[in-house]
Amino acid sequence: MTDAKTLAPPGQPTPIRHHKQTPFEIARRIILITIGAILVGVALEIFLVNNSIIDGGVTGISIMSSYLSGLPIGIFLFVLNLPFLILGYRTIGKTFALSTLLGVIVLSISTTLLHPVKPFTDDIFLAAVFGGIFLGAGTGIVIRAGGSLDGTEIVAIILNRKSPFSVGQMVMFINFFILSSAGFVYSWDRAMFSMIAYYIAFKVIDLTIEGFDESKSCWIISDHHKEIGEAITARLGRGVTLLHGEGGYTGDQKKVIFCVITRLEEAKLKTIVNELDPGAFLAVGNIHDVKGGRFKKKDIH
Repeated sequence: MTDAKTLAPPGQPTPIRHHKQTPFEIARRIILITIGAILVGVALEIFLVNNSIIDGGVTGISIMSSYLSGLPIGIFLFVLNLPFLILGYRTIGKTFALSTLLGVIVLSISTTLLHPVKPFTDDIFLAAVFGGIFLGAGTGIVIRAGGSLDGTEIVAIILNRKSPFSVGQMVMFINFFILSSAGFVYSWDRAMFSMIAYYIAFKVIDLTIEGFDESKSCWIISDHHKEIGEAITARLGRGVTLLHGEGGYTGDQKKVIFCVITRLEEAKLKTIVNELDPGAFLAVGNIHDVKGGRFKKKDIH
């Protein structure tokens, strides 16, 4: 007998069944979010807070609120993020909201436990650099696990649906004002060091999410498409796909080679194309996520 739950009403598409996470996937998510949140807690209490350096978003507001009130930063991290968690639950999804809640709870607890620990350095520059590294690494791990540690990201995701600006642009816009406010609460040199720490964290987040082997997509148009495709497969170990193209002006039929490589392989691919067809059209762009494929990487030769 056919399972009635899989059938859609006549004339309507079959509903999509969402993938239910296995216990291993759930445990992996919890572990990664916990590790990431603890790293952020280390960045805040061991490097940034005691040196009057703030982060952007709700975390930055929590740091300044703790400084002005004398209350533990963990209280503000939880209370100020709570409304955004509820908003995220209603608009983004249950899994994201629960993952973010876990991250915020672990972060609040870790900052409370680490608060009595003496800072590793009193050098403001070193604090900004290493605080930014730990902050970016922890935040990146949490994002890779499907969560977040800051409510402003949730607001940016929601506003992005009705705004011409990207999520990243809105987060940067919001954080610019928050980081600038450190000049009024602390001093203007602390505000500038806060911007240094935030910039470092921003770069480390990208590195953590994308990894060292950042993927790149390559589009090659050449009359020697067969030779180039075979060379890429043989010398880089990358699969290639031949697409049918047509010149918009001439109407000529062309073969377009598409492949995905890492940034470390980009120079070699350009060498291959230049050797076989110096006049070939080549376009290379960054991509953020790649799955599947038949070919494994070989040594470049």
